[in-house]
Amino acid sequence: METIKQNNKTFSVFSEFKQLTKSGLAISVVFSTIAGYILAVNDWSDIDFSVLVMLAIGGYCMVGASNTYNQIIEKDFDAKMDRTKNRPVASGRVAPKTAFILATFLTVIGLTILYIVSPKTAMFGAISIFLYTSVYTPLKLKTPLSVFVGAFPGAIPFMLGWVAQTNEFGIEAGTLFLIQFFWQFPHFWAIGWFLFDDYKKAGFSMLPTGRKDTKTALQTILYTIWLTIVSVFPVLGLTGRLYLSPVSAVIVFICGMWMLWAAIQLYKTRTAKAARSLMLVSVSYISLIQIIYILDKFLR
Repeated sequence: METIKQNNKTFSVFSEFKQLTKSGLAISVVFSTIAGYILAVNDWSDIDFSVLVMLAIGGYCMVGASNTYNQIIEKDFDAKMDRTKNRPVASGRVAPKTAFILATFLTVIGLTILYIVSPKTAMFGAISIFLYTSVYTPLKLKTPLSVFVGAFPGAIPFMLGWVAQTNEFGIEAGTLFLIQFFWQFPHFWAIGWFLFDDYKKAGFSMLPTGRKDTKTALQTILYTIWLTIVSVFPVLGLTGRLYLSPVSAVIVFICGMWMLWAAIQLYKTRTAKAARSLMLVSVSYISLIQIIYILDKFLR
């Protein structure tokens, strides 16, 4: 019986850790970072798997720290929303002090590992944590522009992998940054739309106009168009070593049209169902184009 209790306690601690660090989100960020690294190498034989492991661990720690700090800062607001009221800190299962120690530990470990990879990688990791916790999180209560600010740390992972491999920020890393930057607007506005009432309970305004209206839906369409343009831009051969073949560019463009269709449906219907659909399509989009970019690099 004692063994069962200990196992349940271990599972509980692991479960709380996953919720504090938002493991699903953190893993997707790690995937983006690794994708950026693979795109930067010249050949499969140039991949340093020890670096990939450090990027995975350091990247997870970086995102986990940001999410844990966020839950400490927003614990009283999270408690008001159905979606977040059962989070570890908001529900009282984990004390803010304990969460703070964990977040600080993850910050130190994560940035140390990223520094071993390269100083610039650690610098961008530190910038990401600072912007997310010290700028984006406080702004959520004040202005819908918080989404714009939050798009900067959110766009760092894809280009972080390129910087980790090359130790430089050039046109290639900048392009990867822009892809994930523009992606975040339709993605988070879709979330802000179908969770509008829940966000309202905590005083958060995530939509550009503060309302579920035609102007918000129109902006979602416009940013999806910009996202599609940036995503296929490397086919022109103007982005250094980051190149996309015409065939792959067509596939990426089709993915963009799929996401644009979902954005147009939101504009037409202005329903929570359409917003949720756009959010799901956007998640698929960003993963698909990263895979397409990698396959295109090594198959052409």
